[in-house]
Amino acid sequence: MERCYICGEIRFARLILSLLEVKNLSIGFRNGGRSAQVVSDVSFELAEGEVMALVGESGCGKSISCLSLTSLLSPRMTDVTSDGIIYEMRSGEKVDLSKLSGRRMRRVRGGEIAYIFQEPAASLNPVLTVGRQIAEVIELHRPEIDDPEPETIRLLEQVGIPAPETRIRAFPHELSGGMQQRVMIAMALAGRPRLLIADEPTTALDVTIQAQILELLKQLRAEYNLSVILITHNLGIVAEIADQVAVMYAGNIVERAATAQLLTSPAHPYTKALLSAVPELGRSKGRLNTIPGVVPRPENYPAGCRFSPRCPMLEKADPQVRERCGNCIPPAVGIASGHFCRCHLVSGAFGK
Repeated sequence: MERCYICGEIRFARLILSLLEVKNLSIGFRNGGRSAQVVSDVSFELAEGEVMALVGESGCGKSISCLSLTSLLSPRMTDVTSDGIIYEMRSGEKVDLSKLSGRRMRRVRGGEIAYIFQEPAASLNPVLTVGRQIAEVIELHRPEIDDPEPETIRLLEQVGIPAPETRIRAFPHELSGGMQQRVMIAMALAGRPRLLIADEPTTALDVTIQAQILELLKQLRAEYNLSVILITHNLGIVAEIADQVAVMYAGNIVERAATAQLLTSPAHPYTKALLSAVPELGRSKGRLNTIPGVVPRPENYPAGCRFSPRCPMLEKADPQVRERCGNCIPPAVGIASGHFCRCHLVSGAFGK
């Protein structure tokens, strides 16, 4: 039992109102006769109306983890396993998304879980007007609406597109990057989903438009009680919008906690390194902090902790601990209420 740092609600209710529970999700990509595991034992919960930020460097497995939730990865190229991806449908029925038929999953995509992809220009159909693309979602998931055009105009107006009556006839290339992203958000909302997965929704936009898109997401969350998974490598926006944060590295969630707790009391060396690399206004002149090395390729993941070759704390650790870090995968251990960490160096994790 814990209190949400934003609203003060007792978090015991989160167990009752859990919208999504992912249990030990693992993903492997086939290469010839072998399969390289790119995501391992990812687990998290998301409550109704909650925002979770999934953060980490590029190549850590954030996007493919979320794509796998609704079977958007090719079954010919990937092996996806889990102990369950439990989702509460709008009807109240609890289903395991990993076991749904293709036909039923098509009703989930857009109608229950919607995506905002990273590159709107690549995600929008270039030969259809934006109004037609939004109308298709409405026709598929909201058959009670006879004429989708008024609803399409309303959605475009809601996401801040001027003159929506005219813009519905525009093609994607006639819109700016910020406008295209707003169209993507309108399209995602057209099916009235309960869960919105936003994959780097502000990456290609300038700072002013980024702020507008984030403000729009906050407004839509409040209006629709949306649950949101925000995939990002920008820790600067996490404190502004997220209730909880899951830090991902080399296919593992290495730390997960309420946003305020993670930002003020990070436990994992990788989380600390990420936070130290965030630029700060007023910082004295000098080079920004960096994390030496790169995220390893899946076929080169270390036998033990995957961050150990880059870990700045390892040199000062006891030799016995260093050996354990290099050879044993650390378990996810609760170090405080609602705060989990995978690290042999963290107090309480070593020896378990």
